[in-house]
Amino acid sequence: MEDKRVHPRVIVDLTVSCEPKDGSAFTGLARDISVGGMFIETSAPMVFGSELSIVVRLPGAKADFRLPAIVRWVKSGGFGVQFGLLGARETHAITELLH
Repeated sequence: MEDKRVHPRVIVDLTVSCEPKDGSAFTGLARDISVGGMFIETSAPMVFGSELSIVVRLPGAKADFRLPAIVRWVKSGGFGVQFGLLGARETHAITELLH
């Protein structure tokens, strides 16, 4: 399978809160992240195309970030999201993880 990612990613182990627009919040574990998106390990089912907010405290940050996202793929044990428009602070914090 061809990797279509545009942005480099880094392996992480971060607890996240997933807040779907049309459902109740649940937690998961972010396993990798890039400026473009992240993989979330969870047993909670998600549907391709679902919109949600990912609430996460990135390493080195003093506060949680709320990242807009859309589910781009689903597999057993988790799903991948593509981030929506990120602010400068969020983009900078994620970029710092890549160094």
